[in-house]
This record gives sequence, structure tokens and C-alpha cells, in this order.
Amino acid sequence: MFTGIVEELGEVRELRDGRLTVASRTVVGDAEVGASVAVNGVCLTVVGLGRDWLAFDLSAETLARSSFERVSEGDPVNLERPVTLVTRLGGHLVQGHVDGVGTVESLEEGTLSVRVPEELLRYLVEKGSVAVDGVSLTVSALDGDCFEVALIPHTLAVTTLGRAEPGDPVNLEVDVMAKYAERLLAWRPE
Repeated sequence: MFTGIVEELGEVRELRDGRLTVASRTVVGDAEVGASVAVNGVCLTVVGLGRDWLAFDLSAETLARSSFERVSEGDPVNLERPVTLVTRLGGHLVQGHVDGVGTVESLEEGTLSVRVPEELLRYLVEKGSVAVDGVSLTVSALDGDCFEVALIPHTLAVTTLGRAEPGDPVNLEVDVMAKYAERLLAWRPE
């Protein structure tokens, strides 16, 4: 479980044969093989590490549901360690289970607009939570098949979102509570 509060910008060192290697200064500090780390909002398992890097194996499912197939050496990635029972929950509950890939429409004057896959639109509400590349954000507006979020200068500076350009793919995770509510309301005993 994560909060969507990015701890550091890592840098892709390599993505080859399903193995992603990321440079890290902070998150690597207490990582160990088997630990979970959110990388651009995707919960991944550490399979190797060194003094300043982490390695993760990406399954076919992860590659199909995320934007990882489009990352290149040198690309920045958002990194976050999982919460502990004594950690403040500064964002919202983020599982690191990507629901789909959206497309950046625009980033103007601190407002990010993202086009959303149709199947995710029903989970987005104004003032509701959404994770974009693992960053916990509040939906400020809905317009057709797009949503907007307001980004403060700090978020623009310390996450990949400050570098977003129209057409960029972004990993989206909608609020898990909305998915549970939908499932419960649809459930009918046999």
C-alpha cells in the first residue's frame, strides 16, 4: 500500500528482457530483495539492488497495463516506498495496481489535463482522488473523457509530471473505494 507521495525521482538505467533497472538515492537506502516499491505508480518487487540502483522484473501483464513499454534509458520515474503502520497517510490509499494508461492532453499554468480510457471514467468524480504515475492528486474538473488536476510548483518540481507533454502516456489508478462500492452494489446473491 502506498500514499501517492513521491519520495524521489529515479532514473531508468535500462529496460531489457523484462528487467527494469532504476538509479535511486533515497528509496534504495532501506530496500531489500522482495520489497515492494511503486515505480510510476506500479507496485513492483525488488529483485536486485546495489548501492545506487534497484532492479525489477516486469511481467507481460505489467507491460500490457502500464506505460513501461515506452520508457527509455535516462527517463525519470517516480519512486515511493510502501507505507508502514507508523507512517502518515499524506495522500490517499494507492495500491500500485494500475487500472489503465491515460494520455496527457495538456499541462498549462499548473493544470494537467489527462484523457482517460472510457472504462475508468465512471470512477472519477470532482474532488475525488486519482493517482497519475503514482502521484496522489485531486480531480479538479471533468470534461468529457478528460479530467484535470491542479499541480502546485512543488509537485511539478519533484515528480515526472513537471515534464509532461501532450501525448505522453501516464499510469492511472482510480480510487479503490469506488471500485469496491461498484462491486458491492452490483453483487446479487445466488
